[in-house]
Amino acid sequence: MSDRFNTTAGWTLFSGIVLLGLSAVSSRYFHADKEQRPEKMGYEIAGVVQEGEGGKAAEPIEVLLAKADLAKGQKVFAKCASCHSIEQGGAAGLGPNLYGTLGANVGSHAFAYSDALKGKGGKWDWANMDAWLTNPATYAPGTKMSFAGLSDGQERANLLVFLNSKGSNLPLPAAPAAAAPAAEGDAAKAPAEAAKEAPKAK
Repeated sequence: MSDRFNTTAGWTLFSGIVLLGLSAVSSRYFHADKEQRPEKMGYEIAGVVQEGEGGKAAEPIEVLLAKADLAKGQKVFAKCASCHSIEQGGAAGLGPNLYGTLGANVGSHAFAYSDALKGKGGKWDWANMDAWLTNPATYAPGTKMSFAGLSDGQERANLLVFLNSKGSNLPLPAAPAAAAPAAEGDAAKAPAEAAKEAPKAK
């Protein structure tokens, strides 16, 4: 009886050791204990900052427009072509014809715009169109346009110069001048000069 018990206990202990070993091997093989994330996400989500980009300041649209590529913008427009035409005299589709849109009043083309967009007012200048293309739902909450927007600033700039070439031809806005960093000598000299100019107490 004692031998039978010892045999059963031995096999049970051996089975446990085998299972523990298999678990350790499979964990190493499949990296089951590590968080896995693709190098490139399947699609971008508007408003979500990717790893490593938290401290990166976005370039102003004026800077991006200065290096925009019209041919690339035409390719970007393929994302819009299912709803919009852009040639002069083109018919409206799910969205309005976009010929001559830049510089025009918001909601001024022949189309049944949503109240959200009609109520915006103003013109489709570079800044407004950039904001609209970034996220239409944020720019005009309640808009009928279901397009999620273009999160890449250079992609938007490329599209903007293409739109501009279709009946608008607005001059590109001037890029903001970069602020010159203060020299270390100037920073040290400033308090001394201020002390000299301060009136002496009588």
